[in-house]
Amino acid sequence: MAESEGSLHSNAVKKMFAKLQKNWFLIGIVVVICLAKFAPFIGAKGGILRPEITVKYIAVSAIFLNSGLSLKSEELKSALSNVRLHLFVQGFTLAFVPGFFSLLVKLLELSSLNEWLLKGLLVVGCMPPPVSSAVILTKAVGGNEAAAIFNSAFGSFLGIFVTPFLLLVFLGSSSAVPFASIVGQLSMTVVFPLLIGQFLRRYIKDWMEQTKPPFGTISSCVLLLIIYTTFCDTFSHKSGEIDSSSILAVAVLIICLQCCLLMLTFSLATMRDSSFTPADTIAIMFCSTHKSLTLGIPMLKIVFSGYKYLSLISIPLLIYHPVQILLGGLLVPVVKGWMISCQQKGRVAGTGTV
Repeated sequence: MAESEGSLHSNAVKKMFAKLQKNWFLIGIVVVICLAKFAPFIGAKGGILRPEITVKYIAVSAIFLNSGLSLKSEELKSALSNVRLHLFVQGFTLAFVPGFFSLLVKLLELSSLNEWLLKGLLVVGCMPPPVSSAVILTKAVGGNEAAAIFNSAFGSFLGIFVTPFLLLVFLGSSSAVPFASIVGQLSMTVVFPLLIGQFLRRYIKDWMEQTKPPFGTISSCVLLLIIYTTFCDTFSHKSGEIDSSSILAVAVLIICLQCCLLMLTFSLATMRDSSFTPADTIAIMFCSTHKSLTLGIPMLKIVFSGYKYLSLISIPLLIYHPVQILLGGLLVPVVKGWMISCQQKGRVAGTGTV
């Protein structure tokens, strides 16, 4: 009996550690924000970590060099022909969503919600799709993985140029950073490292396939450093105080927005005159509605460098990231069931059976 109880306890502990390990990055975000609140002088501008050098140039460059090394551009060729799907995804995520969020924010400005959180919501709309989560969820359901890989990678590349432009169009009046300065830093810390990573990949591709370096973990760790120094700056200036009710309201709003966007993309992709397959529809759903935290935070750091409300503007994006993963995870069995049902109907129609 005692052995049985000990075994149950051991299994429970293992499950708990497995969950913690799976969600370590989300836990890490909470931890680094708490550390920033406790000792902001360490990561603030001019502090021990010297973020004006280590983060602004080295950390951001490291993330995009890592992206260049890990981006499997050779796998994208097979997906190039599906132009209609690509236009739908890129148009939805980089044109429709920013425009929709802009109109929504104008309406919400009449409410009591914090203005900087609303600007942060607008920032979320301008972000490109992520390289990882949309692909992982599409693969888990059995959707068009090649299309998901192409659109995530191509959208991220487009986002390097489109996202800063959108941020300046919608939030330009809030930033004193000149456009030329932004373009220069983007070239130095984003475009060049990405291209260098792709160039190096050609020569070390076989080694990477054998050793499988933890690119995702490396990027996540560097991203935690960027988030930490961003909040250190805010807490050191005493300018980031905000009530929890506003954050909760934004979190609920983000959940509702994501649900609406997922339903909208599903409806559009499955319209009667649409030529998208069920596998295409799944790729469209996740690639069109997900937004990149990995690319988003470094871009905000560049466009709003030295801006005292940067951390508040970042909060909606920090909320959007885990919500899209949690919602996507909950949808996997539902969408998978729908796809299997579509395949069965297709087989029945093909054999002429009623």
